[in-house]
Amino acid sequence: MRDGGMLLNGWWPRTLRSRFFLILLAGLAIAYGLSFSILFLERYMSAKSVMLGTLESDLATSIAVIDRLPADERPQWLDRLSRGSYRLVLGPGLPGVPDMSGRGAEIAARIEEAAGHKFPLKVEAIPGDSGRLQGHLTLSDGSPLTIDVTPRGVMPLAGWLPYVFAVQMALLVLCTWFAVRLAFRPLGELAAAADALDPNVKGAPMPEDGPSEVAHAARAFNAMRDRIAHHLEERVQILAAISHDLQTPIARMRLRVDMADDTPERDKLVSDLGEIERLVKDGIAYARSSHGNGEKSARIDLSSFIDSIAYDYQDTGKAVSVLGVVQGTAVTKPHALRRILTNFIDNAIKFAGAAEISVEWGEGDGVVITVLDRGPGIPDDMLGAAMQPFFRLEQSRNRETGGTGLGLAIAQQLATTLGGSVRLYNRTSGGLAAELSLERK
Repeated sequence: MRDGGMLLNGWWPRTLRSRFFLILLAGLAIAYGLSFSILFLERYMSAKSVMLGTLESDLATSIAVIDRLPADERPQWLDRLSRGSYRLVLGPGLPGVPDMSGRGAEIAARIEEAAGHKFPLKVEAIPGDSGRLQGHLTLSDGSPLTIDVTPRGVMPLAGWLPYVFAVQMALLVLCTWFAVRLAFRPLGELAAAADALDPNVKGAPMPEDGPSEVAHAARAFNAMRDRIAHHLEERVQILAAISHDLQTPIARMRLRVDMADDTPERDKLVSDLGEIERLVKDGIAYARSSHGNGEKSARIDLSSFIDSIAYDYQDTGKAVSVLGVVQGTAVTKPHALRRILTNFIDNAIKFAGAAEISVEWGEGDGVVITVLDRGPGIPDDMLGAAMQPFFRLEQSRNRETGGTGLGLAIAQQLATTLGGSVRLYNRTSGGLAAELSLERK
């Protein structure tokens, strides 16, 4: 049973659209084929019955005429009384063998009916001549008469009908394909909308028109997207509220610490308060980054902007350099862009001691800004997780080495507000690359 299932999966299409198309087409084709077969059989039986009935009627007339004619006039009437399916011959005819086939017995019965059972009759098949029969009988005056029967094939359908059948099958395939496409197109649109779902970006909702089932699914999807966005908004608001409310007690605690005596315990408490303040500031920054902080876009000269960032770090003794010549302008939010790049550079300096900035124009006049380092990099299976909030590669509780885990998440949020995207990847020559892709406006 298992082997049969594997064999079925070997040729069975993988897409639901193809499977539904094959099942529907096969069902309709079988039903149509059965209807055609029944029609063909019924027409064949009717045509066969008409043919045998005509043969019996014509033979009855021909035998009766020949029997009543004088012997010397009979040869003149043979051609007149013969038909396309049989020919009358005076004499004993050709030697044959008794025919026991179903068709031969059927024709023999018709000849006997035509002869009216008045004349002794013997029906034989002519060897080597398929379908040819001879009926031998003796007329009233004792003269032998041979009825040479060559049955014609029964054609119950017109010659042009198979072409019509082929055209109908082609229309059946076309209509089946159109029906499947019409039925599964909303499913494809729903899958595309699910793939493009980003609660942080307000996109156009799915159209809620079409058949009732499709409209209901679209409404359910739009409602689900709104609920997800609402839950994420609540989470960010809670984080922002907690971070904001913590600032007041932290400020009071710092004042009290500053008024305390200078002791080792006081220094430790000041250090702990500093870590708490950094965590609170990062929490507020993450909450603001999800809303784009209301900054308006402006056109900037990329060369001056990138150089200014590098010079600021160089003034503090940090090894930050710009690769190549930067040219061109871009319409973006300068403060958000600076925050993203400084986050990348800070990480590169923290883990590699130096950073390099590269600017390239991508496809469609999009700009790609990459911060490169030659540090240890990030394991490939953890690159995606590194973009999540509060994720830290260094699992210690030390904020100086592990950080808050919000820097890359903030960068990703800000990149979304800029209409861009962030990507991390390990360099083949060693180190990490943090890439920001923006559309040129």
